[in-house]
Amino acid sequence: MAIKGVVVAFFFFSLVLAKAQPYTAQLLKGSVTCLDCPTTSDLSGVQILVKCDKVKKLSVAYTEEDGNFQTNLPSDGQKSVNPSSCMAKIMGGSYLLYVSARNSIIPVANARDSSGIFTTSKPLSFYKSCPLKGKCQGKDKGFASSKTVDLPLPREWGLAPSSYYIPFFPIIGIP
Repeated sequence: MAIKGVVVAFFFFSLVLAKAQPYTAQLLKGSVTCLDCPTTSDLSGVQILVKCDKVKKLSVAYTEEDGNFQTNLPSDGQKSVNPSSCMAKIMGGSYLLYVSARNSIIPVANARDSSGIFTTSKPLSFYKSCPLKGKCQGKDKGFASSKTVDLPLPREWGLAPSSYYIPFFPIIGIP
């Protein structure tokens, strides 16, 4: 009886191991460069986003002090991703970054030194200060000022500040 249990367990585990496929992650290594920083500046904390064509998932990496980062290429399930369809982009950092539109998205390429490891075709670059001498202001999205009207009401009336109900315009149904 005990031998049957051992045999069944052996076949069960061999079946599980036969169906299991080893997961081989495709590793991406890259770097960022600051174009207007001193050579000894700390480049840690810059967020890099990696997106591959026809893959729903994204991969995020953060840079180390020297500006290098590494992450696995995003994939859906067990199928491997074609690295030539992947792009890397600087998303931001712990301080304000200025990235030119031309250098904002960099394609992924094969690494020359070892197989199975991929790299960006060139380092992602950014500026810490505005490179266009004051022309780096954000675009106006059309939002108005958030100031409210506050009429001075006597405290004796016991009402809430007027800014709570003055900007309210009731919508009355018009036939």
